[in-house]
Amino acid sequence: MVEQWDQHDGRRRIGSRPRTIDEYFEVERPLLMPLPEEPFETGRVFTPRVDRYSQIAVRTNRYSVPVRLIGKRFRVMLHASHLVVYDKNVEVARHERLIAKGSCRLELDHYLEALIRKPGAFPGATALEQARSAGKFTPVHDAWWAAAVKAHGDTEGTRALIEVLLMARHIPHEYLVAGLATALRAGALTADAVALEARKAAQTEDEPGPATSSAPATGQPPATVTFLHEWKLNHLPPELWTSARTMCSKTVRSATRRR
Repeated sequence: MVEQWDQHDGRRRIGSRPRTIDEYFEVERPLLMPLPEEPFETGRVFTPRVDRYSQIAVRTNRYSVPVRLIGKRFRVMLHASHLVVYDKNVEVARHERLIAKGSCRLELDHYLEALIRKPGAFPGATALEQARSAGKFTPVHDAWWAAAVKAHGDTEGTRALIEVLLMARHIPHEYLVAGLATALRAGALTADAVALEARKAAQTEDEPGPATSSAPATGQPPATVTFLHEWKLNHLPPELWTSARTMCSKTVRSATRRR
C-alpha cells in the first residue's frame, strides 16, 4: 500500500511546475552520493564491565558473556529486540532483549570452560535450566547424561557431557543430537563416540541415500558405532592405500628372507 502511495505521489506536480516529482527525481538521481557500505547503526551504546559471574548489566537486566571476559569492559549495542556485545570489532555475545525489569538471560555455552573444571556445579546451574526451557538442552542430552553418569560416575559422566556440549561450537545442533541418540542406543558413552556419530549424521544427510531402506518396518534399527581408527582407514585416499600395501609387502618379504 505504501508503494502505491509513492507511485501516486510521484506523478504529482508541485504548484505550477512543468515536471512531476518523479521526473525531477530522475534529473537529481545522478547527483546523489552512493549509500555507505556499512549499515547505519540504530542501537544505543553501553560500555558495561563484566562481573565475577560473567554477566553484564544493561539497563535493569543482566546478560551472560563468555567466562574468559570476566573483569573487562566491552561495547554493547542495545537494539529494540536484541543486544550485541563486541570486543573491539568482534562479536562475542548476542542475546534476545529482555523486556521485564530485573531479569537475567544466561547462555550455557558461555560457562562451559568453568563448568568442565567444576562439573559438580553443572546440575544446578541456572544457565542449564534456561537451556532446557529454550529447547537447546534436549531430553536426548538428559538421557545420554544419565547413562554416562551411571557408567563413569557423577564427575566423569558430567565432564563427558560438557565435552559434548563444547562440540556444539563446531557441529550443528541437529547433528549433535543425532550423534547423541545413536551413541546412546549403542552404549557408547564417550565424547569421541558422539563426535564421530554426529559427523556421520552430517555426511549421511549430504550424500544422496537409496530410495528404499533395508531397515525393518517396525522397531528401532540396531545402532552401531564405528571406532575412530576404522573410520579413518575407510576414508583414506586411494594413493595412501597403495603406499600402505607396498610397505606391508616389503616388510613381509624382508621378514621371510631373515627366516
